[in-house]
Amino acid sequence: MHDKPYSQACENNKAFILEALTEHFADLNRVLEIGSGTGQHAVHFAPNLPHLNWHCADQVEYHGGINAWIDEFPSPNLHRPIEIRFPEVVWPSIVFDGVFTANTAHIMLKPEAKLMMQTIQKKLPPLGVFCQYGPFTIDNKFSSQSNADFHEELINSGRGGYCDIAQLQAWAPELNLVEIKQMPANNLLLVWHKNT
Repeated sequence: MHDKPYSQACENNKAFILEALTEHFADLNRVLEIGSGTGQHAVHFAPNLPHLNWHCADQVEYHGGINAWIDEFPSPNLHRPIEIRFPEVVWPSIVFDGVFTANTAHIMLKPEAKLMMQTIQKKLPPLGVFCQYGPFTIDNKFSSQSNADFHEELINSGRGGYCDIAQLQAWAPELNLVEIKQMPANNLLLVWHKNT
């Protein structure tokens, strides 16, 4: 593992996330993963969702690590990373009927998280699906003390901190939140559908 970036959290949550994506991405063709990070999620999800084209995306400084994982675990439906950075976002010309992101909104500053939600709302076609994994607050309440502590750590380190689900909804009113799925380690999977 020394030659590739490694996230223990990715290893811990990938099976649970895949179970949800298998349901919610069943009828999709092309998914963009915003914030592919180490690349571990992509190399796990793509071969287990063979009907999809899975496109990685992240800031360019993470591409080397993502490509290292793809080199070791290639899949015919797994595509090399493209550059996406908020707020200087240049959306690819490909039409994606699905978007996935994990553990991004609380790392971003609030204007960046808002722009991510608004961009996905704009670019997804009608009936498109957006699955968003991570820690969030509901009615500005934390699900655990560890989440509240982590939020404070993020704020103190210059990050945006946890987003409230109502805030996400207000930023992207054309996305309909159809499910809030409880996940391990006090995380949630938010399933959004683009309105027709």
